Amino acid sequence: MSYPHLLTPEEKLADAKKLLSLPHIVVICGSTRFMTEMNEADLRETKAGKIVVKPGCDLKSPHELWSDPVEAEALKARLDDLHRAKIRLADEMLVVGDYIGDSTRAEIAYARSLGKPVRFTHPEVDPDA
Repeated sequence: MSYPHLLTPEEKLADAKKLLSLPHIVVICGSTRFMTEMNEADLRETKAGKIVVKPGCDLKSPHELWSDPVEAEALKARLDDLHRAKIRLADEMLVVGDYIGDSTRAEIAYARSLGKPVRFTHPEVDPDA
């Protein structure tokens, strides 16, 4: 007797995206020191017809929402979780900038572990190149 193939959550998401006729989704990653470049990449990817998700907060820039150090640390943890969710949602990753720090390196490894293609604005910084 043959049993039906149970879909993984990833397969269910891919099917749902197809059923909804969603455009390709790209997640932008990189150091927040490259926020200007991320915004430019967002424009280019959007012009190319893609849905873009990227970091929405730059905790290195002063703002009242993260002025308290304790709250800022808790916010960073929540934002890291949120960004990993964006990586899971996306079809591919675009890494912006000519520097890869520990956080971005971990995001790249996470995306690759999920089988997501990873592109770089500066391919020479690819940790696996």
